[in-house]
Amino acid sequence: MNTMEWPPHHAVAHLPGSLPMGGVVPMTPVHAFASSPPALQLQPQPALQPQRHDLDLGGLLGFVIDPVVTPEEADAIVQASEHMGFRDEAPGIATPPGMRMNKSVHWLADEELMGPMFQRIAHLLPATLAGEQLLPAFSHRLNMYRYDDNDVFNLHTDGAWPGYSLSDDRQHMLEWDSGIRSGLTMLLYLNGPADGVQGGNTRLFRPDGSWLDVSPVKGSALFFRHGFGPDSVRHIGCVVHGAVSKYVARINVMYRAAQIRTS
Repeated sequence: MNTMEWPPHHAVAHLPGSLPMGGVVPMTPVHAFASSPPALQLQPQPALQPQRHDLDLGGLLGFVIDPVVTPEEADAIVQASEHMGFRDEAPGIATPPGMRMNKSVHWLADEELMGPMFQRIAHLLPATLAGEQLLPAFSHRLNMYRYDDNDVFNLHTDGAWPGYSLSDDRQHMLEWDSGIRSGLTMLLYLNGPADGVQGGNTRLFRPDGSWLDVSPVKGSALFFRHGFGPDSVRHIGCVVHGAVSKYVARINVMYRAAQIRTS
């Protein structure tokens, strides 16, 4: 992986951050670059032809889209995250002791990264979800996770999130309108077994308790329903072994509540 040059970065928000074995770090930063990094300005990729593959989850919604980004683009997201600096605590995440046993860094990406990524796969995403309309944009907040040797994210359900983006002066994290909430988790795999990762499958549970393992493939993304309702998919980020860390970005697919018309 080539070493890239990065603009300076700074904190645009500070939030309570939960530690893997319990406890909270009160001022955990969410980062942003001082300017849009050229390595994260996605260019047209005509050869990239994303395909959707639906998963058998016993009636729950889950699918894989492959590919979403090129190997070089995946490497750039990893290097940007390492440049920001992974930490034990995760900002704005509340997990009980022993659940999230990995490293985290959250940062605000630019439209030059998130916009083209959305456009590549927009036609493969559900246009409506529980009566709500797909917003034509991902949240710009990247929840990055690194799984080192013996790291795991034990059984859990992802919560729904607001959308976030960077202020025009690049100094603050902005929260989107309250009528916009996430409906799907997008796990963007930035490496996998083909790159030397041992383990690291995402294990998705069906309502009857059986499960399906999805192996991370660099540049692909796994999507599933989240929130804390009956349609949400419980899952595990399976343990990683060995010297090669697994990298994954959680990105939120956003939906807008339908407006109620009155006559």
